[in-house]
Amino acid sequence: PAGRDALREELLLSPLPAGGLAATFQFRTRWDSAPQRGAVSHYRLFPKALGQLVSAQGVRELHLALTQGFWRTRAWGQPPLQAPAGAELWVWFQDTVADVDKAWKELSNILSGIFCASLNFIDSTNTVTPTASFKPLGLANGTDHHLLRYAVLPREIVCTENLTPWKKLLPCGSKAGLAVLLKAERLFHSSYHSQAVHIRPICRDASCLAVSWELRQTLTVVFETFSSSQGKKDWSLFKMFSRTLTEACPLASQSKIYVDISAKDKEKELLEVTPSPASVHEAIVQGEKRTYAVYDLLSPSLFNTSRSLNVQLKWKRPQDSSELSTPVLHAQRYVSGYGLQTGEISTLIYNTHPYRAFPVILLETVPWYLRLYVHTLTIITKGKENKPSYIHYQPAQDRRRPHLLEMLIQLPANSVTKITIQFERALLKWTEYTPDPNHGFYVSPSVLSALVPSVIAMKEVDMEQSPLFTSL
Repeated sequence: PAGRDALREELLLSPLPAGGLAATFQFRTRWDSAPQRGAVSHYRLFPKALGQLVSAQGVRELHLALTQGFWRTRAWGQPPLQAPAGAELWVWFQDTVADVDKAWKELSNILSGIFCASLNFIDSTNTVTPTASFKPLGLANGTDHHLLRYAVLPREIVCTENLTPWKKLLPCGSKAGLAVLLKAERLFHSSYHSQAVHIRPICRDASCLAVSWELRQTLTVVFETFSSSQGKKDWSLFKMFSRTLTEACPLASQSKIYVDISAKDKEKELLEVTPSPASVHEAIVQGEKRTYAVYDLLSPSLFNTSRSLNVQLKWKRPQDSSELSTPVLHAQRYVSGYGLQTGEISTLIYNTHPYRAFPVILLETVPWYLRLYVHTLTIITKGKENKPSYIHYQPAQDRRRPHLLEMLIQLPANSVTKITIQFERALLKWTEYTPDPNHGFYVSPSVLSALVPSVIAMKEVDMEQSPLFTSL
């Protein structure tokens, strides 16, 4: 039997303080089947290419993100989905996989073909096995980190040839439903664009006796006023995507648009949305109360009055800077020094919470051709040395593996922590320079894993039915 395969599509529109707008699409395909090696599976909504990949390579969980641009956390708030610039891939394998490195190599080559990306350049020189930084997001018996692989290609350029295969994995493609809005020339004419694929095992029902597979395809795009709308701060679906919605995807069991209409002062409503929404949803997201206007594309009354839906957002009054809530945790990283031989990598981590201290795990992956001087590692908070309570360092081997540095650092309340380490550039053979060496060298971003205070952490709700913004 086909089982209870289900597709749910959602779009979240969040106005940004500077006048721009972030749009986050999420398509969740659920597959009630347990793919076994060599067994024949029935595919209805779940893409066959990914289903066969999961069963053939013994994948337990897969996370791939392709991103263009930087999410400006201090100006835009916390991102709905975290992703570094370039291509990022991290995978948990089943404990039945005998040779994880071989499966990882094959997996990255297959994904490279599916998504038309340069993931075949993932090899031992840019792959690491973190010891503490990543946790499985789906069902997991244990967390044996030997089954985990992580790699980033910071130079990867994301364009239409990556978007097209991503859209083809959707049950309706881009022919119906919210995916109609995914018009490449509009998506790439934006300040930030990130598309991701997440596969994980989830409980089939409350008793959790059987396992289903969940494929989450997410796409986040940020439109800013200066590039997209001639300086005006009013937005509409047509203005952003040059398209409007005429129907839901016929295969979807849920198809909704959420518009964030929250205001700090109840008296001063900021946004006016048209047409007026049928319902309003309230939720607590990252410790703050939020209000969302909800449009249900499966409701027959929605398309009764007009044949297409074009949600419009108008600002009732200018937004003042006091309404920007600073993210509790944000970080920045830069390189200093001069000349081509030596330098220093600095990472600044901000904890803006007024009274809570909390621990973070910092993962640094540095290419082998930057020779790190580990004795120069300094961690300073409020003018004093901050000793990490856990540190794991794996030195690089020339042309074989990168440096891996993981630290558990306590961030005091209302503080800035500065982590610096010096390096020297190795002498490369002339054939080892990347194409277009005038760009310089790209170093993969740090990864921060934070144990966030419970005020901000999400409540345990039914993940299956919860809307996009509570399940992130």
